[in-house]
Amino acid sequence: MANFSKSRAPRFSVDVYQNSYLPEGGREVNAIVTVTSTGGGTTGGVPLAGNTSASNMAVVLMVDCSGSMDHPPTKLRNARDATAAAIDTLRDGTRFAVVAGTHVARDVYPGNGGLATADRLTKAQAKDALRGLSAGGGTAIGTWLRLADRLLTTAGADLRHGILLTDGRNEHEAPEDLRAALDACAGRFTCDARGVGTDWEVKEVTGVASALLGTADIVADPAGLAADFTRMMENAMGKEVADVALRLWTPVDTEILFVKQVAPSVADLTGRRTEAGPRAGDYPTGSWGDESRDYHVCVRVPQARIGQEMLAARVSLILPAPPGGGAPQPLGQGLVRAVWTDDLVASTAMNPQVAHYTGQAELARVIQQGLDARKAGDLNGATAKLGRAVQLAAVSGNEDTAKLLSKVVDVVDAATGTVRLKAKVAEADEMTLETRSTKTVRVKK
Repeated sequence: MANFSKSRAPRFSVDVYQNSYLPEGGREVNAIVTVTSTGGGTTGGVPLAGNTSASNMAVVLMVDCSGSMDHPPTKLRNARDATAAAIDTLRDGTRFAVVAGTHVARDVYPGNGGLATADRLTKAQAKDALRGLSAGGGTAIGTWLRLADRLLTTAGADLRHGILLTDGRNEHEAPEDLRAALDACAGRFTCDARGVGTDWEVKEVTGVASALLGTADIVADPAGLAADFTRMMENAMGKEVADVALRLWTPVDTEILFVKQVAPSVADLTGRRTEAGPRAGDYPTGSWGDESRDYHVCVRVPQARIGQEMLAARVSLILPAPPGGGAPQPLGQGLVRAVWTDDLVASTAMNPQVAHYTGQAELARVIQQGLDARKAGDLNGATAKLGRAVQLAAVSGNEDTAKLLSKVVDVVDAATGTVRLKAKVAEADEMTLETRSTKTVRVKK
């Protein structure tokens, strides 16, 4: 493990947890990489130059104003109140805008194709503009994201963030149009997405958050929107460093099988690699405040003889080169090793962190498979998958997921994964389980 501490930056550390021993013929190396950022502006440390002042942060709030937001009328009122609460949470100096989303996107504040600078006056003006929002029209989320991207670009800010609220399905644009918008916006800003009520599509909302490295959640009761929006904005205001990449360098003939974030939630980053020089690639991690995240790295190494050892991968945390020029800034580094041994005990022991997160990734996967089977009418398949999920949640101590599962199945024996599907399940409970299925618990070290 190595630390790189700059005089004007939060401190980052990279720790690698693995069993480096392989049996003869063994080729697969697994490691959990824990990245921790401390000492930034959120805890009184000295922020990265140019990266953490409020004037270097830009936020766009996208509010669903489609016709369904008027059913019941309190839904849009709650959305307006939540957006106002988020605006109140903005630090003075933050650049911001509000977008009304229907089958088109409209810049409702400041309304000039740019962003306003948060202060007492502009916050009051923005909240006045919210009072004019009314429900009508369809839903085309891709247009909202593209407008947010254009607005955020005008600020020239390093930290660019969106908050998106929808209550319905993306019915007024083709799925490929939303996918194209996400591809165009990926890496340009992060975005938290929320579904309110129960008439929206979980995979659409979670897809937005996954592509744009944000969070997704359900707010089943619109009355809870203000508290949720306040928490989201507080979290956004706590970000200190943008566009951090996890860089993996591997030796000749070594293949990266996958790179996944595994805490605080599961997100597969494998397909998001960008080349960064000979045998090196960058995987995006988004923006950081004071926080810690875990990543599962799996590589396939060449065969070697007993007694040989090698560097399987070098993991670095990288801040890209500034727009004006200069070199990328290293923030931390860790090493993944492989050692071949004929000691059966050493080579067959699974590192506790690797074992834990392998189970957490399987937990997320079988919940999705079980819910999909239930929707398709495959009750036996749903019972088997959700039973396995109950078993994994119990073993790993994921109590929150276990509680959500208990609203969809009757648990007979958690240890063996014996369950019965409930005859009646509230739609909000099923959607909550699906939306939060990727949330994990940290391994007990």
